[in-house]
Order: sequence, then structure tokens, then C-alpha cells
Amino acid sequence: MKKLKYKAISLGAMALLTVGSCTRDFNEYNSQYSQGLGDEQLKADFVLLVSPFREMQRNLVPFTDWIYQRQTNLSSDMFSGFFSTPTPFGGGRNNTTYFMVEDWNERIMMVQLEDTFGQTKSFKRVAGDLYKGVDFSHSLAILNIMKVISALKVSDAHGPVIYSKFEFPNPDGSTDFDSQQQAYMFFLNDLSQSIQTLQSTISTEDKSVITKSDLMFGGNVQKWAKLANSIKLRIAMRMSYADAANSKKYAEEALSSPVGFIDSNDSNALVNYGGASPLTNIAYTWGDCKIGAPLMAYMNGFKDPRISAYALPATDNAVSGQYIGIRQGVDLGGSKDRYGNFSTPTAAAPGGDYFSGSNGKAKIFTAAEAWFLKAEAAIRGYAGAGDAKTNYEKGIQTSFEEWGKNTGFSDYIKDKTSTEAAYVDPKNTTNNIPSGDPMLSTITIQWSDGDSFEKKLERVITQKWIALYPDGPEAWAEQRRTGYPLLFQNRINDSQGAISTTAFIRRIPIPNKYRNNNPVGYQKAAATLGGPDTGGTKLWWDKK
Repeated sequence: MKKLKYKAISLGAMALLTVGSCTRDFNEYNSQYSQGLGDEQLKADFVLLVSPFREMQRNLVPFTDWIYQRQTNLSSDMFSGFFSTPTPFGGGRNNTTYFMVEDWNERIMMVQLEDTFGQTKSFKRVAGDLYKGVDFSHSLAILNIMKVISALKVSDAHGPVIYSKFEFPNPDGSTDFDSQQQAYMFFLNDLSQSIQTLQSTISTEDKSVITKSDLMFGGNVQKWAKLANSIKLRIAMRMSYADAANSKKYAEEALSSPVGFIDSNDSNALVNYGGASPLTNIAYTWGDCKIGAPLMAYMNGFKDPRISAYALPATDNAVSGQYIGIRQGVDLGGSKDRYGNFSTPTAAAPGGDYFSGSNGKAKIFTAAEAWFLKAEAAIRGYAGAGDAKTNYEKGIQTSFEEWGKNTGFSDYIKDKTSTEAAYVDPKNTTNNIPSGDPMLSTITIQWSDGDSFEKKLERVITQKWIALYPDGPEAWAEQRRTGYPLLFQNRINDSQGAISTTAFIRRIPIPNKYRNNNPVGYQKAAATLGGPDTGGTKLWWDKK
């Protein structure tokens, strides 16, 4: 892991930022963004608005490699089963063995709240001060969508999140968190309002900001509306066990919306990094990221054609040419040499831009997920969801197309016998998971309308999980919500009883930085958890 210094502003300080003069804004942003452009040119080119708009998009998934590694790769990426690491960080005691590392985990709030929300505040301040009378309704609607996406990641990691009160500190300087249940209602409301705004024609709005700054859709506001509606359906389904009534209500609103969804690969929500993906250094230069054992076990067992697009064969002599991942929470030895030549992610395939060293892209939402969300909504009986089998198979087909494996789809969906493969660790046989072990799933691929609800759900979520790759945060959230796919338990658990080996890690504790900087707000937040602020306490929606 590369170690660098990173300057951050506390949430309390961010909340207390004040609106300054136009001169101060020009000086501040001229220095930060504009490389010495004159005031009039800055204003004419909307530089002061374009830059924070772009930075918000890049912060949806961190674009700096070492920040991405700490925020995402060494937490949710690993917990999801997608990835593992051969590197024994901290002498082998770290997040992957349930020993929570503070300066890794605090990055989630630092990037998703401080940085992203700070850019939102900057945009609003400059728009109000320097462009009085100019309508930025569509731009602000898109900013709100990005705020929801960022805050959702924080909430799905920690639970409580500073969202509705971010810009409204208390008189004593503290800032209140929303409970996760409250936050989800705010998310849904803000997405609904953004969708409504983006559907409206605003003749007085200058679209220059969106056109110049949109790294995702190139200024297409209708695709942003589709993304908002897709995220709305994602959130509604996440509530299915915690609040079935509202889950149904908001899912059906999304399903009936004329806006539609991100449901074809040409509309996928991907942020272009403008260069290398942060995973490039993490996986290829540093050698800190390998494929997770569960992902390869499913793909090997299912004879999944996408496996060659997801991973490279191992080069280790003991498993040369095989697709094999590393089991999380095992003894890695004293260095990364033991497992360092197991399968690595590949960028040499369609879809491989997620790992590209020159044209990296971050996955925010792709079409396959929309079809799987609709498949689950259908088996739950939600109006407007359509046919479960059709949606399920369309989800698989869309994922195959995303990864350039179109020709394998027809045979794959007819397979009614293949199941997850056993796991064999040639370095340490105590890590093996043989056939028949309860940690291995028996779910097959071919759809059957006669199956039970639970079997249908496992089939949908298992295929959805494979299709979500390499989006670890979303995959981990869905696995916790549904219990699917079945994952491998840690052999080493350094949590000292705070996290159950059999129940897995359920959340990431709120880091000390945010306990100490905002003690009053933190105490209120902790009281909403329903248990201790540890990795073993379930989130609000985790009710199955």
C-alpha cells in the first residue's frame, strides 16, 4: 500500500463554512481549479461550477489509487467476496480478519461526505454569488442525485449518516446524523424531486455547466433521470425486509415512472477517470488485490464464460493456468509471496475498463442490475415489475453483453445441474471447502417457475452478484440484505467477539475521527443503531 498524506476538513468545519464575497470565491477557485484565468473568463466559461461538478462525479468512486484502496478495496470489496489480498497488512491483522483499521475506514466519510458534499456546497455558493438570475435547476437536480449516491454508500457502510443536516449545524457546533431509516426516506424524496425536475423543460437554464462537466452521460439529462429512477428502485428493494410497505410503494413508483431505467448497456452509468483506474496500481503495480475465492468458485462451478473477462489465470506453479482466488481471513504467511500469483483481475476484455491503465471507468449503475431488481420485484409481487423469468434471463444476457460474452448466453441459462465449485487451497489444506460443505451453494442457473420464493431469490441474487462485479460496495450490501450468495467464512477472526464468524461482518463502525470531532452528534447517531457501534451490529435494513 502506498502511504501518502491526505488533508481533510472535519464535518464540523465543513458545516460551518460561510458564504464569502465574489472576490474571495474567484481567488479561492482560481487557485484551485483554473490555472490563473482572468475573472471574466472564469465566469464566462463556468469554470467555477464545472470543476466542483466534475470532482463530485470522480468522488462517487475515489479516483486516487491509495484512497480507493483504503476506502473501498480493503473493506467492501473484500467483504463482498469479489476480491481478496495476498498482502498481510498489519502483520496479518486488518479489516480482512475483522480487526477494524481506523485510517482505512474513515476514508468512507472523508470522501463521500466531506469531499462530495463540500463540492455541492461550493457549487451552490458560487452559483448564488456569481451567477445571480441564472437558472441551474437541472444542474442542481443532478448534484442531488450524486449526493444521494454518495450518502447511500456511507449509510450502507456505517448506518447513520450526516445528510439532511450537513449544512445546518446545531448552536453548540455539533451536527446531527440521520438514522439510516430517516436517511432512506430523504434519499427517496430527493431522487423523486430530481426526476421531476429533469423531466421538465426549463427554457431559462443555461446547459453549459452540464455539457462541459458531465463525465458520465455527456450532458444527457434524460439519462440522469433514468439513473435517479434506477437508484430509487435499488433503495426501495434494499428496504424489503425492514419496511415492506414502503419498499413496495417506492418500487412501484419507480416501476411505473415514464422515465424508465438504465436498462441497456449503452446507457450504463460509468464515470470516466480520464486516465488509469485506481485499481491499476492496486492490482498490477502493488500486487495488493487478487480475485476472491467465492467469485471464482461460483464462476468455475457454473462454467461461466465471463470468467476470462473477469480474471487472469493463476501463474503460481501449484495452480498454474487455473482460475483461483484467495479465501479471505486466512493465514497469508509473512509476505505476499504465498498467494501473490493467484488470479488477478483483468483489463484485457470488454468491460475491462474498470481496471484499465489508460481509460479507466468507475461503475455506478449498469443495466444488468436494473433487470435483476425487476426480477426480485416480480417474485415479491410488485405491480409493474413484469415477468420474473424474463427479467432474470435479461439480466444475465445484459451482463454477458457488457463483458463481451454474447455467444455463451443461450447454453448458460439452460444449465440446470451446475453448482458452485469446491475450493482447494494448495498452500494450506485447512482452508479447503469440499463438496457438500454448507458454505457451498447448491443453487443452479436455469429458471424454474415452480421453485419456492427463497430458491428464486437465491438464484436472482447470486446472478445479480456476479453481474455487479467489480462494484464491491453494492455487492456487499445485497449479500448482507438477502444472505445471498453464500460466502466463505473467515478462518481468522481478530474482532475479539465483536463480529460473528458465522454471521460475517455486518457494518463498519463509525471511525474515531467522527466520534471525536462531533461527540454530541455521534452519541445521537449511536443511539439509533440498536446495538453497539461494532462490525457485528446489523444495519436498519438488515432484518432478514
